[in-house]
Amino acid sequence: MVGIVGFVIAAGGVITQVMPRSFSAAQRQQITDWQYLKRWRTLPAGTIFPSSVRYIPPNALSDDSSLMLSARRIGIAKQATCAAAADPAAARTLAGHGCSAVLRATYVDGTGSYVVTVGAAVMPGATQAAAAAQAINDADGASGLGSTVRSVSFAHTAAAAFTNKRRQLSGAVAAGSYVVLYAVGYADDRPAEPVAANDYTDGEMTSAGTGVAKAVLSVLAAPVPSPRCPGTPGC
Repeated sequence: MVGIVGFVIAAGGVITQVMPRSFSAAQRQQITDWQYLKRWRTLPAGTIFPSSVRYIPPNALSDDSSLMLSARRIGIAKQATCAAAADPAAARTLAGHGCSAVLRATYVDGTGSYVVTVGAAVMPGATQAAAAAQAINDADGASGLGSTVRSVSFAHTAAAAFTNKRRQLSGAVAAGSYVVLYAVGYADDRPAEPVAANDYTDGEMTSAGTGVAKAVLSVLAAPVPSPRCPGTPGC
């Protein structure tokens, strides 16, 4: 009897070892965040920032749901600190939520009218990314002008004149462990001014900014496999 009991206990231990490990909700989120975070270090810059993107136009431009607008990449900047890549208020918000680095690139829309700089801020996890984006949008909406990511210009391109003073509007979107900031302005030398009063221009610029930002997030925050054992690191 003693031997049988010992055998049952031992068998139970073996079954426990070979059965798939279960994770708590917090553990699943931690593993998922880790899978997101490794992408900015391992993916080529040209993959993170596609050479061209397509996005949905504003309603003011077309009622045709099949119509798509496009933007092409002009250049990719060097990796920067969160303080160097964002305006002071946005940088403080990012830092307060654990930002570790920002990757930036600049695009021009298909008509050559608008220039967009996007900055992918690397955050510790999805919770921090969502909170930072919300806080930045709340603060930026009150200013009326682009004041999130610092512009990146490239000589002899459509973005040659795109300085911080020529940003017209900006914002932030989040997914996975990333916040993508965007700033939009004209390709020419028009000075910055609030464009919210012009629904057409505001809609076009917002669509361009969010369209490029979401294209970047579609790479960095693409769905990851659900944590499971075996297969997940640490199992």
